[in-house]
Amino acid sequence: MQGKILIVDPIATHRIMLKVKLASAFYCVLQAGTMAEAQDIAETRAPDLILCAMHLPDGSAAALCKALSDRPRSRPIAMLALSTGVDRPTRMAALAAGVHDVLARPFDDTLLLSRVRSLIRAHNTEADWRIRDDAAGPLGFAEPEVPFGAQGAFVLVGRNKAVMQRWAIQMRPLLGAGVMLANVTDVMSERIVARAPDIFVLTIDTDTPHPEENLRLISALRANAHTQHSGILVLQTRPDPALAATALDLGADDLMTEGFDADELALRLKALLRRKRVTDHLRQTIRTGLKAATRDPLTGLYNRRYAMPHLAQVAEQARGTGRPFAVMVCDLDHFKQINDLFGHASGDAALVQVAERLRGALRPTDMVARIGGEEFMIVMPATTAAEARQAALRLCDQIGCRPFDLPGSATPVRITISIGMTISSAPHSLPNVGEPGVTPQETGNRLMDQADKALYTAKVKGRNQVEMSRPAA
Repeated sequence: MQGKILIVDPIATHRIMLKVKLASAFYCVLQAGTMAEAQDIAETRAPDLILCAMHLPDGSAAALCKALSDRPRSRPIAMLALSTGVDRPTRMAALAAGVHDVLARPFDDTLLLSRVRSLIRAHNTEADWRIRDDAAGPLGFAEPEVPFGAQGAFVLVGRNKAVMQRWAIQMRPLLGAGVMLANVTDVMSERIVARAPDIFVLTIDTDTPHPEENLRLISALRANAHTQHSGILVLQTRPDPALAATALDLGADDLMTEGFDADELALRLKALLRRKRVTDHLRQTIRTGLKAATRDPLTGLYNRRYAMPHLAQVAEQARGTGRPFAVMVCDLDHFKQINDLFGHASGDAALVQVAERLRGALRPTDMVARIGGEEFMIVMPATTAAEARQAALRLCDQIGCRPFDLPGSATPVRITISIGMTISSAPHSLPNVGEPGVTPQETGNRLMDQADKALYTAKVKGRNQVEMSRPAA
């Protein structure tokens, strides 16, 4: 099934007719005749969308929308209100309550299904982000909700500059924000898209030749990296159900079919901005969580969770290029003494400064990670043995040449580092990159093991030195 839709209407024939249309489009259809029944079904069956008659025996579409949104810990449910005829105040009250749109009977079937597809698509997108956000929360990656503010960045797009200027003058006080004007021909210019506006209002003048050409902008905005998440509201100067349906299927988020109305447009833009900020916040939370999952919180370096798959990826790339790469395991010498003598705050400060020096002495293509308490791992792609050894000696020098200023110590503290390293192309580096039947993960793990053994040798030989892995006797 494409989605779960709840029809709420006291008239059985209306429910049956809608069910036939929706079921033929492969939707799962639920039915209710009253507001109370609808609330029970919404609680137990969690529909993706509600189609609700404007007036119910025990309430209204606006009242149902508000009741559902007031539920504790509830997820929002999109709603379309259906009415045989409705006056402007009732329509505006429904939109203000959170109803997405009010459709007048008899409605165009194609437009209705396009509107349903659009809302369920938006619901599924938000639900996907919420699933990831729910997973991030217990791990400590979730961020507090950002309170909604009405201000946003809006762009009004059309061909008649004088008309758009009049509209913008009416909209600015209602939105509490500026409204930029753009012509259809320059809306994709760097001047506009680089600002990543929150919402584009795309005006479709159905009285001009080939108005459908303006709809190409929807696809262009969705394909652009700066504007792919911007909201798009299509405003038709007069109704055209076919164009409206096409706009929604191309990716428009909302639609006004009856021409410009400043108050209604402001209501729709604020609602669309609110929904956009929710998904923006969810996306940012996931990005933050992903970054936190792969970074060491103290030093900002990558952690083992990132480093090992990265090593396997470098091994896979080397398999294709045939170029060797280096793996180093580094360990600070006598680091426990720093903690014992000066305290853990000094130890943390030392690790942060060491990380900065390591990062500064490596190429942008090299990867450095903190994989243990005072242990670091370095992967250098496309590197010969001579180049890797020279880099390792440089790292030893960078750490040992200048003492570290640490809290808890009156004088700078000298710290040294030992490094064990291996090269993927060394004859004893079994398995070699490209060996049949050996995965990149196995190659990385064995090279890591060889570098670790070389580190042990460097420690035994007196520390503060570099040791290359040697063939087993």
